[in-house]
Amino acid sequence: MKGTPNKTTALLKDAIIKAAEATGSDKAGKDGLVGYCTFLAKDEPKAFAQLLGKVLPMQITGEDGGGLKIEVVRFSEGE
Repeated sequence: MKGTPNKTTALLKDAIIKAAEATGSDKAGKDGLVGYCTFLAKDEPKAFAQLLGKVLPMQITGEDGGGLKIEVVRFSEGE
């Protein structure tokens, strides 16, 4: 059927998300998928940047089409 995702692709996507959730930020599932993304952002910034490139729209605007507010958050050990 046109427009229906390939079953194999859907299964692979589901498996990847489940693996990331199980890994978390501490490799034991802490904070699930968000924890895994946090781990990537801190420890594997190139991989995280590639992931962002896949999920962010091509053109980003702020509220009501205005400029963006960019907030830089630095992580340190123990957080």
